[in-house]
Amino acid sequence: MENLDIIGSEEWCIFKELGVPAIKARVDSGAKTSSIQATNLKIFNKGAQEWVKFEVNPLQENRSIAITCEARLIDRRMVKSSSGISEERLVVRTPVTLGDNTFDIELTLANRDTMEFRMLLGREALTDRYIVNPAINYQVQDFTEEEIGEKYKPYYKEKTGLKIGLLASNPNLYSNKRLMEAAEARGHEIVFLNVEQAYMKLDAHSPEIRYRGGNILRDFDAVIPRIKPAVTFYGCAVIRQFNNLGVYCQNSAESITQSRDKLFASQLFSKYDIHIPITGFAKSPMDTKDLIKMVNGAPLIIKLLESTQGKGVVLAETNKAAESVINAFKSVNTNILVQEFIKEANGQDIRCFVVNGKVVASMQRQAEKGEFRANIHQGGKASMIKITQEEKKLALKASKALNLAVAGVDIIRSNKGPLLLEVNSSPGLEGIENATGKDIANEMIKAIERKLKFS
Repeated sequence: MENLDIIGSEEWCIFKELGVPAIKARVDSGAKTSSIQATNLKIFNKGAQEWVKFEVNPLQENRSIAITCEARLIDRRMVKSSSGISEERLVVRTPVTLGDNTFDIELTLANRDTMEFRMLLGREALTDRYIVNPAINYQVQDFTEEEIGEKYKPYYKEKTGLKIGLLASNPNLYSNKRLMEAAEARGHEIVFLNVEQAYMKLDAHSPEIRYRGGNILRDFDAVIPRIKPAVTFYGCAVIRQFNNLGVYCQNSAESITQSRDKLFASQLFSKYDIHIPITGFAKSPMDTKDLIKMVNGAPLIIKLLESTQGKGVVLAETNKAAESVINAFKSVNTNILVQEFIKEANGQDIRCFVVNGKVVASMQRQAEKGEFRANIHQGGKASMIKITQEEKKLALKASKALNLAVAGVDIIRSNKGPLLLEVNSSPGLEGIENATGKDIANEMIKAIERKLKFS
């Protein structure tokens, strides 16, 4: 014990063979194996051995630097994450340098984008080498911001690309941060624009969009709209103004408005022969009983026309309960849809992420026990799923019906085949990127490049 070096709770690691000049690690003696953030994993053969190629984003909150690594694959293991979910991970062995010491360690390749540290140093790497003092940091080696900047200077890309506006409300949301990172990683200039701080000059000769402080927003090549439901009306007005100025908007104001109007969207889906659960809409309380009967009776779903993310959606388990809820909503002049309940789905649905006429990722969502809707932010669990050709066609047809270039299409499996639940014009990236390991933000930026013929 006296011969062991003292290590802090956070340390810098260097992987010369992988080409990673420095990566900050959380020292965790509770974890057996070390792990490193890795994406775009591809297994290939070198002679009789299996190798894996992967990308590491070594700096937290900086996806613009991606280092391509190769290492021999030594194992596949089931590893339980900090959230308690078991998953299979690929394992490699490579030398690591901590201060003056270099030794081999095993690394599991994991998606750690949502974690505070891009690397975790487990107890196998510590045994017979270090004693951990959790009260200190960077005991073995420390780097200044300037030193890290110098180490990664060759990896920074010159900004010679498009000028893109991200029109949203909160720059700290995962989806918005990812889109900013992805655009910068591809060499574009991207500016966060708070939709509520933009205002317009409507004039036939010199129309303008200005930003708080009087700055004129000009020279944008494209705008990515991420409009929250509360500002749909104003946000779509700003999008139309950008469009009038000749700026490409990834989703148009019209398509966003259509997707947010659940009644109009449902009528469009019926028009284009897109199968949805049987849905009813009525104004008068005199029609409530027949409305319930029309959708095959209770249990049934009652949803507000403006509901989003599972809010304003109610499950009525009996006809009497359904009558009470429907009439209560009508008594305060609130518009609702009544929809048949797909019992056989068992609290599961599928989210397909569509970008420019292609399903780039799909995940299955399982509702928390006692819930009937599988919204991740309400405790639902997400996992990767391979969808059928029929489900893929349904997702593409639905996004096309609403003319959405980017859409989150929610599908439910029923005894009648796949049914469309709804289409989201500002789908979140966090759940589906974490569940599938796919870089969807990058796909969205590439779609803008193709649309504008930028190479």
